[in-house]
Amino acid sequence: MSLVRHGVSIGIARIDNEFFLSIKAFGKLKHEDYLTINPMIDSALEGVKHPYINALIDGSEFQGWELRAAWDDSKLDLKHSHKFSKIAIFGNKKWQKYAAKIGIWFVSGEIKYFEDSEQAIAWLQE
Repeated sequence: MSLVRHGVSIGIARIDNEFFLSIKAFGKLKHEDYLTINPMIDSALEGVKHPYINALIDGSEFQGWELRAAWDDSKLDLKHSHKFSKIAIFGNKKWQKYAAKIGIWFVSGEIKYFEDSEQAIAWLQE
């Protein structure tokens, strides 16, 4: 029997005096994942006292979305798009780099793609 691992880890991380939302996506996300993910992200962002958030999205183990989950992700992005100052996407796939470029159209802050997690964190701290 083969295990199919998919989902998201969400947290508020602090490096020195800066904090940011950290999200690690893994596997291929499904609609059912978003039934759990949405309230988690809503809750994490609700507790943030600053008006704008820096975020690190780790897509190094992310394989994409099922169709309905992609729609769920778009709705979630639109709901929170005005809350972000910077979003660093750390990944290892060409389509993730293109997704970061497209994401600029929908988010009020800056989005950059990185293939190195330390460079992503350094950019968030600038």
